Amino acid sequence: MKLKDIQCKQAKPREKQYKLADGGGLYLLVKPNGNKHWRLKYRIHKKEKLLAIGPYPLITLLDARQARDDAKRLLFNGEDPVLHKKKAKQMIVRDAKNTFQAVALEWYDINKPKWSERYADGVLTRLETYIFPEIGSFPITEIEPPLLLQTIRKIENRPAIEIAKRQLQKCGEIFRYAIACGKCVRDPSADIKGALRPQKKGHYAALDVKELPEFLKVLERNEARLYRNTMNAIKLLMLTFVRTSELINATWDEIDFERKEWVIPAERMKMDKEHVVPLSRQVIEILKDQKEIAGDWPLVFPSSVRPRQSISNNTVLGAIKRMGYQGRMTGHGFRALAMSTIKQELGYRHEVVDRQLAHSPRNKIDAAYDRAQFLDDRKKMMQEWADYIDELSC
Repeated sequence: MKLKDIQCKQAKPREKQYKLADGGGLYLLVKPNGNKHWRLKYRIHKKEKLLAIGPYPLITLLDARQARDDAKRLLFNGEDPVLHKKKAKQMIVRDAKNTFQAVALEWYDINKPKWSERYADGVLTRLETYIFPEIGSFPITEIEPPLLLQTIRKIENRPAIEIAKRQLQKCGEIFRYAIACGKCVRDPSADIKGALRPQKKGHYAALDVKELPEFLKVLERNEARLYRNTMNAIKLLMLTFVRTSELINATWDEIDFERKEWVIPAERMKMDKEHVVPLSRQVIEILKDQKEIAGDWPLVFPSSVRPRQSISNNTVLGAIKRMGYQGRMTGHGFRALAMSTIKQELGYRHEVVDRQLAHSPRNKIDAAYDRAQFLDDRKKMMQEWADYIDELSC
């Protein structure tokens, strides 16, 4: 006869433990200390076994019957309920250890040797900044598309759409690594690509050469009250047209005043190739002035607050904004300005200017040109470019 809940509730302890049967191998075990536990007796492979379901009343009579029926289904499929329960516990423990952050760091350690130091640092920094605070503590098996989308949308809303896109790609690589290692079974990043904001492609804001004379006058008048080293940074960006990050992280040991060359090491270049910047007479003068400002610090542009660190990219952007050119010019815009003006006004062919910009080759023909340094041509070009800027400022 099947049990009623009132019987379970009113069952009193005895000198010895006893059972209250419910049928189908399920019974309530009442112990001398008053504790009550559900048990299921079953047979598999001609052996009698016992499954501990849980304590009463935490596990109700209905719960116990459901557990019995679930176990019967496992038996019907040839699976041992006790072993199934052990596997489930092991998976819970495994999932608790395999958080997204733990798996991501494992993926990072495996891939780090094939990356440059700069790239590896960037990958880890962005994960620590954007991803780990949001989903790092979650078991990787529990991260569903809505949770991942919420994380990526927070990056979009900064706004940083390009960073959001790249972080989604990195998350996808981490999930696929986890799948290969048996730590999860699906990659939720694939399900949310269509939910991201489309990225508007465009060019960096850059002045036309016709606007350059006025820009030079504004810079020279310095009504924006820029620091000397900030003005020097803007002038060097204009005269060398390197990337802002390449300039602000420059060290004095990269500058050869006698050879009039600035050799930027491969690890600081976007394309991981050493890059030579010929220095015009005007650039040399600016660097000498900057040396007085920097003093004995190894960085060419040390921060005035933390001189062991360089000035930031925002220092240049902020200066351009204060000069009244927000939205019209950026640090990167000097590269576009130099490319178009040097070809049109000074008559240099594309390959020479492109090589000075340290662009990656677009095809096999460009790659062949890239092997030629055009160093003599570039030395002449950089001096002519500096002289051209001087003429515009008169």
